[in-house]
Amino acid sequence: MKRLLAVLAGAVALVATGASAQTAASGQTLKAVKDRGELICGVSKGLPGFSAPDDKGRWAGFDVDLCRAVAAAVLGSGEKVKFVPLSAEERFTALKKGEVDLLSRNSTWTLDREVDHGLLFTGISYYDGQGFLVRDSRKISSALELNKSKVCVQEGTTAADSTKDYFTSNGMDLELITLPNTAELLKAYEDGKCDTLTTDVSQLYALRLNLAKPADHIVLPDVISKEPLGPVVRQGDDQWFNVVKWVLYGLINAEELGVTSANLDEAVKSKKPDVRILLGIEGDNGSSLGLTDDFILLAVKAVGNYGESFERNVGAGSKLGIPRGINQLWSMGGIQYAPPIRR
Repeated sequence: MKRLLAVLAGAVALVATGASAQTAASGQTLKAVKDRGELICGVSKGLPGFSAPDDKGRWAGFDVDLCRAVAAAVLGSGEKVKFVPLSAEERFTALKKGEVDLLSRNSTWTLDREVDHGLLFTGISYYDGQGFLVRDSRKISSALELNKSKVCVQEGTTAADSTKDYFTSNGMDLELITLPNTAELLKAYEDGKCDTLTTDVSQLYALRLNLAKPADHIVLPDVISKEPLGPVVRQGDDQWFNVVKWVLYGLINAEELGVTSANLDEAVKSKKPDVRILLGIEGDNGSSLGLTDDFILLAVKAVGNYGESFERNVGAGSKLGIPRGINQLWSMGGIQYAPPIRR
């Protein structure tokens, strides 16, 4: 009996130790960001519309907005962010090593990226898919006409395997040319070393802007893969995971409820329960995350709601001119959908 009690006591102590360690780890990132007074956010090395410095050196873009929204929710200002440009090869390692607090960099959510790297995607900010960019002069209207093409693809992405699978499945021959970054990708394409570019459709629209004559190139209508893009955090810190997740969902819910950066002063006077809870007028949702209850209000004030950010950076009101498509709200015919924010 004494031996049994000793074993049970040890087990309880072990569980308690594990729980204590988990609790200690739970709030480490949020505390670090607050103590530092700055969010360190990993972004791409320069992708127009998503993350790139403007002509004044200020980082801007759809992915950048998510960083600024999180900074506003946690620190009260969307300007309290340090942006760290990362290549496709560097991004997950930098996050795993703690060099950045958050990765908001056109990254596809896959099982192996979570399991093998010990990371967590906090949601889907952009529903994308892999496509192809070709010269209009080739008079190609479908990816099924790309037989015997020389296709340039960036290493460290999911695009290479998807391209091979697509060509094999459709009985087409392929010469795949893998390059380390988007700058070399574009150069090889412009120099004629390859006649086709492939990556996420959103990135193709962005890269086309950097070509000498963008209008001479077209993005084919075919989408050959699912590429759900979203912000990424490290595993083992549930509190930080929830903070980033609910900031993203807050921006989506704000659009659905008609709350914009322009009407916030009126929105805080709303009698609608959903709006009042969203903006922290009622309830304690922020407190439960370790934030102020108006954290979504602060995020929307910094970057606008989801729709505002989309249209300004990559949508019809931007240089990219990407149709909203499936990234439209579910209530408007798209599939963008966020869990509700309730008591």
